[in-house]
Amino acid sequence: MSDQILVIDAGTTSTRAMLFGRDGAVAATAQAEITQHFPHPGWVEHDAQEIWQATLDCVRKVLGDHGADRVAAIGITNQRETVVAWDRETLEPLARAIVWQDRRTAQACTQLRDAGHEADVHRQTGLLLDPYFSATKMRWLLDHVPEVRDAAYTGRLAFGTIESWLVAKLSGGDHISDASNASRTLLLPLGGAGFSTDLCDLFGVPFEALPRVVDTHGMLAETAPDLLGRAIPICGLVGDQQAATIGQGCLSEGETKATYGTGAFILANHGSDIPHSEHRLLSTVLTQVEGKRTYAIEGSVFVAGSLIQWLRDSLGLITDAAETEALARSIETSGEVVIVPALAGLGAPHWRAEARGVITGLSFASGKAQIVRAALESMAYQTHDLATAYANDGAKWECLRIDGGMSANDWLAQDIADILNLPVERPQFVETTALGAAVAAATGIGWFDDLKSASEAMRGEVDRFEPQMDEAVRSERLARWAKALAAA
Repeated sequence: MSDQILVIDAGTTSTRAMLFGRDGAVAATAQAEITQHFPHPGWVEHDAQEIWQATLDCVRKVLGDHGADRVAAIGITNQRETVVAWDRETLEPLARAIVWQDRRTAQACTQLRDAGHEADVHRQTGLLLDPYFSATKMRWLLDHVPEVRDAAYTGRLAFGTIESWLVAKLSGGDHISDASNASRTLLLPLGGAGFSTDLCDLFGVPFEALPRVVDTHGMLAETAPDLLGRAIPICGLVGDQQAATIGQGCLSEGETKATYGTGAFILANHGSDIPHSEHRLLSTVLTQVEGKRTYAIEGSVFVAGSLIQWLRDSLGLITDAAETEALARSIETSGEVVIVPALAGLGAPHWRAEARGVITGLSFASGKAQIVRAALESMAYQTHDLATAYANDGAKWECLRIDGGMSANDWLAQDIADILNLPVERPQFVETTALGAAVAAATGIGWFDDLKSASEAMRGEVDRFEPQMDEAVRSERLARWAKALAAA
């Protein structure tokens, strides 16, 4: 009996395989860390072959306990914008993947911006000219990696984001990308069915190397029969932030979620109308079924959980992320310490690729607890900046649904509610990215009539945090943030 959904959650720092039941309960999970490569300042790379092998190992581990026959469908969710180049004949990667955090193409983006292209690119794609997105990464690989250039010349080059790479490996060669991921490349017009040859020409990306754009849920592909013991349909493909939006049940216009993972990403459902932000927010595809799209407005913060990882791995202030809540509670305030976590530049609504992280307000009274608490406080400040931009675009939040690994911290959830002066909801199952992929696949295989029905059946209970902070304290803290932000 096929009564489970297999989800592959290919994140920035790890890859997971999870088995979900019809009620959203998790039957099994396996996880493997992904090596982070930093060959130069501002560069971030992954080994695409390592991602594939870790994915296959995790999948086989959970299937070994439960059996492939019980899997009705596969859903894949993934780190977005990261680019893989591979040989479409051998299915071998031609270079390390360039990760979404990578800033090496900042100068190329500046040149395009100075040449006057940003307004038209923003109008067509909903995105800005920033190294965050995929197109300039593709061009860089063509310019600097001979194997990629040779494959393009001989017609063997395949470019894709991580879900595209995994589908190619799982299926034995299918080259597809779902609309939610394709909309993050700078190459897909939001109103167009597929990639644009004009945008490909602008960025110098060969159109023929790109995948075919497909729905986010439906019968999209299937695994090679000999890989997992039988052919399993792949019925959900959704970028991680869109998947979390689905998993949070933000399926009606205006509903908003924030995911605090490696970065922080806020998406507000905008319905079937293509959104256009006047305050440097992004427009993106949320879902697509039978060619019909739902859109979202997005604000992207580059550094969130990775700041806590930096405190642990580079500064040695903590040994485990779970320590941060106790440290934050151990003091009354951060002692005027403010951290602007621009370790990979500033994302929305500032979009300053050249910005760098700063710590202000240090004194002899500052210690580990003050710095850690300031790191957590920076999450609320960055979210507040985005809330202001959304309100200025006429999309004021009434409530914020949060998820991701950092949201498990009760102190952080309350601080976000206090700084926003809004109620914050957090599902008791915070891994909504994986849940969203399960919802998409369950809908795609026909278990449910639509995403809303699937979400209602699979999403669990929520906790709610109400604002409690005095207005004078809120104003004073935001003033200190604005001063520190100017220094970055």
